[in-house]
Amino acid sequence: MDCQIYGVAFLLLLCIANALPENPLPRSTLSSSTTGASSTSAGTGINSNSVLVALLDSHYTELAELVEKALLLQTLEDTVGQQNITILAPRNEAIDRLVDPEFKRFLLEPRNLRSLQALLLYHIIPSCLHSRTISRQTSHLTLTGEHLELPAGSISDPDVILRPDGVIHGINQLLIPRSVQQDYNRRRSLADISAVLPTGAPDVDPRTHRLKKPAPPVPLGAPPVLPIYDAMAPGPNLAPAPAPGPGSGKHHFDGHSQVNDFIQTLLLYGGYNELADILVNLTSLATEMGRLVSEGYVLTVLAPNDEAMAKLTTDQLSEPGAPEQIMYYHMIPEYQTEESMYNAVRRFGKIKYDTLRLPHKVVAREADGSVKFGSGEGSAYLFDPDIYTDGRISVQGIDSVLFPPEENVPAEEVKSAVDRKPSTVTGHTKLRRGKLLETACKLLGDFGRSRFVRCQ
Repeated sequence: MDCQIYGVAFLLLLCIANALPENPLPRSTLSSSTTGASSTSAGTGINSNSVLVALLDSHYTELAELVEKALLLQTLEDTVGQQNITILAPRNEAIDRLVDPEFKRFLLEPRNLRSLQALLLYHIIPSCLHSRTISRQTSHLTLTGEHLELPAGSISDPDVILRPDGVIHGINQLLIPRSVQQDYNRRRSLADISAVLPTGAPDVDPRTHRLKKPAPPVPLGAPPVLPIYDAMAPGPNLAPAPAPGPGSGKHHFDGHSQVNDFIQTLLLYGGYNELADILVNLTSLATEMGRLVSEGYVLTVLAPNDEAMAKLTTDQLSEPGAPEQIMYYHMIPEYQTEESMYNAVRRFGKIKYDTLRLPHKVVAREADGSVKFGSGEGSAYLFDPDIYTDGRISVQGIDSVLFPPEENVPAEEVKSAVDRKPSTVTGHTKLRRGKLLETACKLLGDFGRSRFVRCQ
């Protein structure tokens, strides 16, 4: 019986010996693996003496706020748990004041979260570099995978915070990686291109109560279909039709830039500052001219010089809309140069040009080897030809301010004409008959002679 018990125990020991590994781990390895497991389980937290905690509690509040908004706390905790880091912390003024507000708005948009994260990780180097070491190296690999070339003199506060797992250097500017800059430029260009412009309601034919067929597409660079008066903004003495909507698709020209160049040319040319001041400050004609040129229209401006503008009285400019009406009379909806106008008046003697002030026209004729506009005392000579010509806007300098013909009549003549009484007809007035009546008298002869007093 005892032999059987010992035999069973011996078989159990053999089975246990076969189940054990051939090369068991030493005690030191076993203890280290146990310690590593415990440290891994405890790695979810972070030491209070960490450089990351020091950053969040430091005076670099703008950077700490961006780190929280970028949701990078967990990523930085994992990085600090694995290796030491070097943080390049921009000063609060460098982020708050020196950064372009539009670029900062771009970073804070939710759809640009990755760009913000890349910007912040670009300020972190995955190694502990003190001030002596970081100043010797010219290029550093950041957590984004891009190489950072630190500008000379950018470190304003070296070794401002030292911790066992890292160091913080204060810098005086925000470092922007190339990838974030490219993303910002791409988004900004797409925002300008993909903007949805409002379009007007469809037109309904009142006779058929059906939608009118849309106008055929205008080829690129072709002249506009509508006359310029229909494209002008509604106002007194102007066409009542509204201007084309911003979705008309005719903006083939940069009219606003051309108008700015034209006004700058007036200022640099000298002697036309008053006209430039009226177009830009006293009225909104510069904006309207830019819109018309963008729509494809052309303009010729008869520009009075400063001496002529100084002769305008306060009463002529004080009434609402008076400066606009004066300027509209000096704008011709054609592209004319000094040569084309002079050739026209030489050939035809007198030319009437349409103006933007409906229905008035300005008369041009040849005088003294030049072009003379208007008539009488209100005339003006073209004496500064082709001040500005770019194919869309032509500016011709004149020496007087033009007014429509009825506005050139002196007040005394108007008063005398009003006070003049019609003359009283005295005596017998001979009636005039037409040729048809005289012929009828001759044909009637004796039959109707008694009824007609006089046929001759």
